[in-house]
Amino acid sequence: MTHAGERYRHGLSPMRGRARHEKHRAATPLEALYDLVFAASFGVAGAQLASGIAAGHGGAAVGAFAFAMAAVVWAWINFSWFASAFDTDDWLFRLFTMVQMAGVIVLAIGLPQMFESVESHGVFDNRVMVSGYIVMRVGLLAQWLRAARDPAYRRHALTYVVFIAIAQLGWVVVAWAPLPFGTAIIAAGLCWLVELGGPVVAERKGEGEGRGTPWHPHHIAERYSLLAIIALGETVIGTLAAAQEIAETKGWTVDTIVVIGAGIAMTFALWWIYTMLPSGAVLAAHRDRAFVWGYGHALVFASIAAVGAGLHLIGYAYGEHALSTVTVILAIAVPVMVFVLSLALLHLYLVRRRTRGLPLHLLAGLLPAAGIVVAAAGWPLWASLLVVLAGPVLLVVVYEAGGWKHLDDALGGSLVGSRDRAA
Repeated sequence: MTHAGERYRHGLSPMRGRARHEKHRAATPLEALYDLVFAASFGVAGAQLASGIAAGHGGAAVGAFAFAMAAVVWAWINFSWFASAFDTDDWLFRLFTMVQMAGVIVLAIGLPQMFESVESHGVFDNRVMVSGYIVMRVGLLAQWLRAARDPAYRRHALTYVVFIAIAQLGWVVVAWAPLPFGTAIIAAGLCWLVELGGPVVAERKGEGEGRGTPWHPHHIAERYSLLAIIALGETVIGTLAAAQEIAETKGWTVDTIVVIGAGIAMTFALWWIYTMLPSGAVLAAHRDRAFVWGYGHALVFASIAAVGAGLHLIGYAYGEHALSTVTVILAIAVPVMVFVLSLALLHLYLVRRRTRGLPLHLLAGLLPAAGIVVAAAGWPLWASLLVVLAGPVLLVVVYEAGGWKHLDDALGGSLVGSRDRAA
């Protein structure tokens, strides 16, 4: 029988560490809403990257994009691991989470200003962006202070609080002190070291099964896959933006249809590749491998968003900017290579066993470089894009044709080895 109070949540719940192997743990509607806000930030950063490249500020735009994605992805990572360990879904948890969402929106508002300052080589102007970031971190600080009431995780929570607070003081200096561009970048790098160091120190506190916060391996793997899907939405948006530009300037011809079709196929192929590794099973057996896996995903998420920006540039190639084929293919091929190779390395790190498919991953990761070569040789945009697409598609086809068996054998050996050590 269902009792009153079980049908509707109300009031406050004590924030305690959740069970590490809780059954049926899945992403919550609040987490889905949280990810949706980050999708907007990915979109703004990608659009600014595409505009910067189209305006001839490619190097500066790439640097600004890397800085923006580091801030956005890092904030997402921090909240997601916290929620996996301590989510109560009561009204106060929701309120503090919404404060973080508001900070993401402010950060996104400040991205164009930051991009412009980097591209103009003036003083690094990230005041609005950092203001939003600080709002996000204040919301997370409140969450960690609440988690510190649990005696089992008080030391962990307070360690996070100290590192986050110190880093925020540094960000205030970076944002409002009139630092030259180079000095600002160095200061920002120091702030990032503090940010990255917090989890490393905090998660090493405690011993045995109680070591580290009680994040849920399958839940966190699902959270990462959902953000990958959110980021892939930017590749769809980039393709649509290119299609609209092409339709207005050139109309629908065979080559433009092929270009748009290749952009859509790129989205499908990247998603397919991401789903090849069951990360949750490995993280459940090897919790100590979570740091590299979790941090390494920053490259995965950023590369997906950059592919979306590159696909958006296809429209610029046909529009008034008349970008060269080489520029457009570079903007697509490089992030595709980063995506495939970073996933291959994360796979190898998690499983810790060589597979026959590793050379294929390397080939698929490097094949898009051939698209750059043929573009430089004068091939049309549609043909060069198909060469870039060939890498991810090759990996998918070989995997589904039987390559998955080699990956499954390696994964099985890794999990068996873990059980043997535990016994």
